[in-house]
Amino acid sequence: MTDIRLDWQRAARTGVPEAVFCAGKSVGQIAEIVGETDAAGLSLLLTRLSQEQHGALTGPSLDYDPVSLTAMLDHGLPDLTDSGVAVVAAGTSDAPIAHEARRTLEFSGVLAPTYVDCGVAGLWRLTEVAEHVQDRRVVIAVAGFEGALFSVLAGLIPAPVIAVPASVGYGVSADGKAALSSALATCAPGVTTVNIDNGYGAATAALKMLAALDRPPKQELPT
Repeated sequence: MTDIRLDWQRAARTGVPEAVFCAGKSVGQIAEIVGETDAAGLSLLLTRLSQEQHGALTGPSLDYDPVSLTAMLDHGLPDLTDSGVAVVAAGTSDAPIAHEARRTLEFSGVLAPTYVDCGVAGLWRLTEVAEHVQDRRVVIAVAGFEGALFSVLAGLIPAPVIAVPASVGYGVSADGKAALSSALATCAPGVTTVNIDNGYGAATAALKMLAALDRPPKQELPT
């Protein structure tokens, strides 16, 4: 009996379609998932798909990005529109997580300008980027080491900031724990924090924020 049980109703239920986390899955399991989705004529986002796994797959063609380790099976993905999200990464070492967020947004039709190497060690780089994201509705920030980007960026722009601590650094910064603590302890208002290296989770949170902003309020019940 197969271990694969795809959740086709997730998008209707939650507003966010199912994605497949490929780390820990065998090539055979991933191939079965892709094949079943392809046969149903549906699109699919795959995350943490290593280059080795991708190279071993046969079957439907996938749009693969080796930086973010994401792949898309395209059966009619929505056209990209600028819905007001941006992604800002502190360093080039944070780029894989930043681009995982960007690609997750693109899978749902959201074009997200992405700015990399904007950390506080060169504060002028961040202030320049802050000018470009002033009018964004949601900003995803990715940073490792001490995670100072989250507080500084949130203090410069009006949009809510979704902080993604990255497992970049060494010593006490190793594994993203210091950046996570900084994100949770920030005194800058309007910062929401997701798990370490969770670019996908940050993007889906942004998608839900956009949907809530665009959803008309319910009519008040009569008293």
